[in-house]
Amino acid sequence: LLEKMADISLKEAALIVGVVAACYWNSLFCGFVFDDVSAILDNKDLHPSTPLKNLFQNDFWGTPMSEERSHKSYRPLTVLTFRLNYLFSELNAVSYHFLNLVFHVVVCIVFLKVCKLFLDNRSSIVASLLFAVHPIHTEAVVVGRAELLSSIFFLAAFLSYTKSKGPDNTIVWTPIVVTVFLVAVATLCKEQGITVVGICCVYEVFIAQGYTLPALLDTAVQILRGKGSIPFSMLQTLLKLIVLMFSTLLLVVVRVQVIQSQLPVFTRFDNPAAVSPSPARQLTFNYLLPVNAWLLLNPSELCCDWTMGTIPLVESLLDVRNVATLTFFCFLGSLMVFSLRYPGDSSKTVLMALCLIVLPFIPASNLFFPVGFVVAERVLYVPSMGFCILVAHGWKKLSNKSVLRKISWVCLAAVLFTHALKTLHRNWDWESEYTLFMSALKVNKNNAKLWNNVGHALENEKNFERALQFFIQATQVQPDDIGAHMNVGRTYKNLNKTKEAEESYMIAKSLMPQIIPGKKYAARVAPNHLNVYINLANLIRANESRLEEADQLYRQAISMRPDFKQAYISRGELLLKMNKPLKAKEAYLRALELDRTNADLWYNLAIVYIELKDPTEALKNFNRALELNPTHKLALFNSALLMQESGDARLRPEAKQRLLHYVKEEPQDSNGYFNLGMLAMDDKRDMEAEAWMKKAIRLQPNFRSALFNLALLYSQTGKELMALPVLEDLLRYYPDHTKGLILKGDILMNQKKDIVGAKMCFEKILELDPNNVQGKHNLCVVYFEEKDLIKAEKCLVETLALAPHEEYIQRHLNIVRSKIASLGAVEQSSLPSDGTAATEAKKNSFQNLKEAKREKTTTQSTADNKEHSKNKKPTEKSSVDKETPKKSTKEIKDIEKKRVAALKRLEEIERILNGE
Repeated sequence: LLEKMADISLKEAALIVGVVAACYWNSLFCGFVFDDVSAILDNKDLHPSTPLKNLFQNDFWGTPMSEERSHKSYRPLTVLTFRLNYLFSELNAVSYHFLNLVFHVVVCIVFLKVCKLFLDNRSSIVASLLFAVHPIHTEAVVVGRAELLSSIFFLAAFLSYTKSKGPDNTIVWTPIVVTVFLVAVATLCKEQGITVVGICCVYEVFIAQGYTLPALLDTAVQILRGKGSIPFSMLQTLLKLIVLMFSTLLLVVVRVQVIQSQLPVFTRFDNPAAVSPSPARQLTFNYLLPVNAWLLLNPSELCCDWTMGTIPLVESLLDVRNVATLTFFCFLGSLMVFSLRYPGDSSKTVLMALCLIVLPFIPASNLFFPVGFVVAERVLYVPSMGFCILVAHGWKKLSNKSVLRKISWVCLAAVLFTHALKTLHRNWDWESEYTLFMSALKVNKNNAKLWNNVGHALENEKNFERALQFFIQATQVQPDDIGAHMNVGRTYKNLNKTKEAEESYMIAKSLMPQIIPGKKYAARVAPNHLNVYINLANLIRANESRLEEADQLYRQAISMRPDFKQAYISRGELLLKMNKPLKAKEAYLRALELDRTNADLWYNLAIVYIELKDPTEALKNFNRALELNPTHKLALFNSALLMQESGDARLRPEAKQRLLHYVKEEPQDSNGYFNLGMLAMDDKRDMEAEAWMKKAIRLQPNFRSALFNLALLYSQTGKELMALPVLEDLLRYYPDHTKGLILKGDILMNQKKDIVGAKMCFEKILELDPNNVQGKHNLCVVYFEEKDLIKAEKCLVETLALAPHEEYIQRHLNIVRSKIASLGAVEQSSLPSDGTAATEAKKNSFQNLKEAKREKTTTQSTADNKEHSKNKKPTEKSSVDKETPKKSTKEIKDIEKKRVAALKRLEEIERILNGE
């Protein structure tokens, strides 16, 4: 056999590369779909900021293996390759698909080398080409990097083991050690890599040692009868197998420890047969074997998701589908008998082909333990190698017969050509989530998950009306699908149909398994289905009268799963809304006990400390959030505001850096530029402040605070006439903007000498707020300018009644009365100016007119969770809210009190009142 094992020629390698490139070039244009969404887009383990050790503590989706919601798919080396992709190209899908393509080429070339152990050179090329173009591999090549990587080391481990037999049947230990190492690597890429050990054992016994099953049985009988001893060659074989199996057992023990002896939680929607009673369970699982075989034989109708109702249960022995099962086992049994009973190269080839088909498929067969799917095309990647060897071996037999030679070549060319075309066409199905799931619906309309996933794709495009149609169809296909009803509820919510949304959530809630005393709840339901309580509570808490009801739902979810982190997060947010910051703090601290690496939790805790008026602790928690996630947008923004408003000039440079980082992450958010402008105003960098304010206004032309503060900046810097058009824009959007009206009236009166225009501004203020002291005082000045001293006096008396402690109003009233008295005694003459009249006005500068910064102190919470989006364990996502909640009435009054003061032009007003 070793003599038959030739190296791969350059021409052979070039042929395989060319064929793979021709079949899969269009896969480079696919986006991130299906499992790639969670494995790549949502997986924080790809980010350079995540410690490398996390890759070995988390599952394939980035969920800690210790958590019950973990999928228990432990593939750290596969995630490591994703991380390398991210390092060079971040989330550029082309680079990920290109590397997958390279891996598939490597698998095809290594597979060719394996084929040459059991087939002649021509048949080996045929098997490798068939493997390269088979349409069943599309899923693995596009989104199944774990299969590709595991297969490389799987085949390499087998090739290494074939070199463990030395001259005179001696044992060469180096290849065995290398084999064990490669098996471990293959298993760390995907779990099925460990099955290569079984293939090595079969190879050792029936190929390397040349035993047949009858010969082994005869030897065993002789030994049991005491008529013979165990041959030395057999003892050597046993020694090799014991070493190999012991190493495998260690790997299994380590793997069990990694998953902490817990199997993942699947529901009957993922795999209906797994929770079915006998004999439906056994009949269905056995029927799935010929279904998989048929996909290899006839890959004409491929589907990305075979769960739920795709394949109806086989519930009776009289079901006609049992004929397919019986036929499959008869055919498989006859091949096994032929390969094990008879010596010769043909039987050995068939035996190794069967091993490659059967052994790697066992973990996904459902025969020994349930898995989270019914059929998955990607798991046929390695078994298809055995299938290709069988086909190539059969083709060799036919082509050697002169009568069938031409027909065999024509059939081979037709198969390769049609398979290549099918693969090329199938790649386009994986271009986007929408195209993928729509193609699946053409094959199967009885799978509610497919209807749901098309709905999700449309939902991502904000096409809620069409998405709702698909979600409703999902509930009709599978009326007891909790996730489908949740999706309908969420879509109604997005369409602002809260009544219908609540009804859908209530239906989903009614389908939840009831609590059974003494029985663990999570063992009977997918953890993500508990989000129905979160989504329903999030919906009804918009009604202020139902906050307690919402809190009850959060507490119910927590009682069902004390480690339900999202319930604590959402409850903390609600408690803040209920003005219970201390209880909110308790909720977030409990969540942090479950996950101290969640930046959103530290951010939320910082918001609680802001509510508790503890800015020092708030800033510490913001900083902790940024340590875990340096690009946490809301932590960057709000921590910068906290630093800015602390009044500590030493913190301003860091505040500026964080705001600059924020606008880099959110270049279309005007709030970032506005607050950079406010910082610049605080530091007297007027030109820089003007530039930032203008940028904020370009992004949001009706930005109230930016418009006012830009006008204020112009007024402060002697550019009052440039402030007027800005104020015009402000008052067009916000006609009742009191400060804008005061500033505009002041400029009109003092710069434009437009008394009529100024009077209209001040009268408008008093229409809006009759008790506005500034507006009323300035209107008094207008009366004075109009020479109506009696009206001015009356006006100032009324103003003084509103603000009896304002000395400047009393002085201005005295000036007016003095003026009236002097006019009554003698002819009006110039009254000497009172040089001290405006002194106190300088105490309140224009800085006091700055509008409060627009704050973003929102807590992080997870949006309504989508169900059945992928054939995977969904990962938790926290939405980055951009809303700006309203402050409490007390805070607004505090800010207004802090900001409100007299205009700088009061000096000019006093000059007028003194007759200067």
